Formats: sequence, structure tokens, C-alpha cells
Amino acid sequence: MTSRLQNKYALITGGFAGIGLETAKQFCLEGACVAITGRSEAGLERAQSYLGENLGKNAVTIQSDAADIQQQQALADKIKTQFPRLDVIYINAGDVTHKPFNEWEEADFDRVMNTNLKGPFFLIRALLPLLSDSASVILCGSVSAQIGLPQSSVYAASKAGLISLARTLSGELKHLGIRVNTLSPGPTLTEAFDKFGLPENEQEALINQVKELVPLKRLGTPLELAKAAVFLASDESSYMLGSELLIDGGVGNL
Repeated sequence: MTSRLQNKYALITGGFAGIGLETAKQFCLEGACVAITGRSEAGLERAQSYLGENLGKNAVTIQSDAADIQQQQALADKIKTQFPRLDVIYINAGDVTHKPFNEWEEADFDRVMNTNLKGPFFLIRALLPLLSDSASVILCGSVSAQIGLPQSSVYAASKAGLISLARTLSGELKHLGIRVNTLSPGPTLTEAFDKFGLPENEQEALINQVKELVPLKRLGTPLELAKAAVFLASDESSYMLGSELLIDGGVGNL
């Protein structure tokens, strides 16, 4: 067992499934103590059971809604009772809603922006006193911010905001030793495809359609993203500041 994150304390928002859960597993395997959040109590219970069964240890789980601004300070207060400090924050929770431009309602717009941009902004601010003097903050961007994918307008805009935030916060917090970088996935095979509520054959057709957008002609895996997150969380990335790491099969560059 390796120990690239030995003695580090990490928070992963949206860590009960998909990329977040796999990242929590990899962080634990690398020696970190990990807290994960999510809205679903049942989802958090399954995640805690999974991590315990696979690693012989339990991660800390905290129920929290990333879109509820008031809950961000409450989450910070809870973390203070669990960990002596935070060495890593991985802002992974996100709303991936896609709609045609003329079908967006204000409430839907606000929910995506609150989850993907406003919530993370105020959570990082609330957690600032807990961050160590070599802390790594990882923001989950998206290759969608780099391309003009139809129906991704609000989602892509929210992620573009996060990518910009990584740069501006890096400039503002670098004197504290805090690094802020963005990890931007391309199309990845997770439970997110289940949220469309499509019959199995239509979901498979959708996945195949998405694959055609990727130069490598396949979807990414949660493990591939998790390994990149380990790198950004570890001291191996100590010379990265305000950067964006694209793990996207070439979507953003080819």
C-alpha cells in the first residue's frame, strides 16, 4: 500500500457515488483521513459501508446540500469537530442538468449555479481557517467549459466560473501556502447517465453517441479521474497553481 497522502485530512463533496466515491477510496488507500458529503442519507450510508468493507476503515460521512448556502458554514463547523485541519478539499458535488436554451427556468438556473459555483465559493471561505499552510484545493471543472456543446449552456458557464475561481483564489491565497487547481473531466461512465431516466436500450444508445464525441472513442472511468485527484492532492503537484488538468480523452484539445 502506498502513502502519498499519509497523515493528510481531506474533504470530498459529493463523495457518495461515481468519481467522488472512487476518489474517497483512493485517498484512503493513499493514507488520508477522508470526509465525504452528499444530500442522500441512504447514499452516504452505502458509501460508508463500501469504504469500510473495502479498506477496513470508515470514512466520515456528513449530510449536506452543496446548493444550500446556509449549509456551507454548518458543514465547516462539523468538519472542525472531526478533523484537526484540512489538507485537501475536493469540490466534486455538481449539478449536471442539460437543457435546450429556451427551456431553462430561473429556478433551474439558480439550482445549477448554487450547486456548482456559489456553494463552493462560500464553502471554501467557511473552511479557510481550517486549511493547512500547504493545502490543496481541487475544483471539479468540466471540458464542457472549453467547447460549445449544445444544451450545456448553464452547466458549462458554471464550470467556467469555477475554472476562473481557481485562478483568482490562487492569486489571493498563495501567501498562505494554499494551492487551488481545477480537475476537469470529459465524458465519464458514472451513475449520472441513470439520472436521465431512459430505458436501457436508449441509455446505451446515448452512451455510444457520447463516445463518438471523444477522440479516444470511449468514456473515462472514475478510477482515471480519482488517480488524477490523488496527484493534485499530493505533494507531487506542489508546483501547480491556478492550473487546469484536463482528463477528457482529448475532447478539449483535438
